[in-house]
Amino acid sequence: MNITPIFDKKKRPIVIAGPCSAETEEQVMTAARALAKQNIDLFRSGIWKPRTRPGSFEGVGTEGLAWLKRVKQETGLKVTTEVANTQHVFDALKHGIDVLWLGARTTVNPFSVQEVADALKGTDIPVMIKNPINPDLGLWAGAIERIYKAGITKIGVIHRGFSYHGETKYRNVPRWELPIELKRQFPDIEIICDNSHICGRRDILQDVAQKALDLQFDGIMTEVHPTPDEAWSDAAQQITPEVFGKLVSELIVRKKSSDDIEFTASLEHLRGQINEMDSELLALLGQRMKVAEKIGEYKKVNNISILQPARWNEIMEEAVAKAKIHDLSDGFVASVLQAIHQESINHQVAVMKGEAV
Repeated sequence: MNITPIFDKKKRPIVIAGPCSAETEEQVMTAARALAKQNIDLFRSGIWKPRTRPGSFEGVGTEGLAWLKRVKQETGLKVTTEVANTQHVFDALKHGIDVLWLGARTTVNPFSVQEVADALKGTDIPVMIKNPINPDLGLWAGAIERIYKAGITKIGVIHRGFSYHGETKYRNVPRWELPIELKRQFPDIEIICDNSHICGRRDILQDVAQKALDLQFDGIMTEVHPTPDEAWSDAAQQITPEVFGKLVSELIVRKKSSDDIEFTASLEHLRGQINEMDSELLALLGQRMKVAEKIGEYKKVNNISILQPARWNEIMEEAVAKAKIHDLSDGFVASVLQAIHQESINHQVAVMKGEAV
């Protein structure tokens, strides 16, 4: 795939900002004028808002596109908005929108993505694709491929986090490993961090934005409103233009590499140690699976079920207790052990069926 950048590669970080929703023409213009002074790369605002429940503010609709057109004319800013169907695409193109984006609720549905892709055929407008609601890398990659097959080559992605059932400090948990893997699969694609939707609150926006840049994300997309507390949607995660300016000014953009010989030598030495440890870990895991297969053979002979909940709970409890000794987080240890346990089950299932592992 020959994916090309949407933004100027020399400028980092890419900065996209604007209100969650276009509410009134005055609100949109006030935000745009303030952000134009900050030299942002793209002004964002939702015209159609896919809300979870009916009765919520679902956007002003096509009327708001004229406001974005005015933003372009009066401030010189390029503008972007979300589209989810054929008519959205046609209306946005007619009003001169510079960049389109697909929201999480669209990315999760291949039928919707294909509808947008079909509407885009014959155009060259850049498209950004948000990750699907759930942590499904295949859906995210599939959306990129569908848009690319429509003839669009300027494609970027937006990481806005993933839904999570349970207590968490985030609105949508980052699951950083997923956008990192997406970048491995699509090395030329630009990745923008939507820190507003990951956080869902103002007090951690800076931390998440900085984490994204530390992971070599290309930029941030933040919701900025003239009067955030009065916003018609997602008020808790929006900030004023002044606060946003401070946030951007405090971001640290780190170098991707260094020509310093001493640094390179030290880094290579440490990486060599990690490579050796990884080899040892893989060898130990291989030995563990051989033991699991022997256990599977005993279970098969004695007609015992593979899953033993009491034993699994015992393993988890002991591991979590030991995690603190080695400065490892409970969540990390639980994730690793769950993956190892599932692989052990897979090996035992193969033994039960008399299949090769």
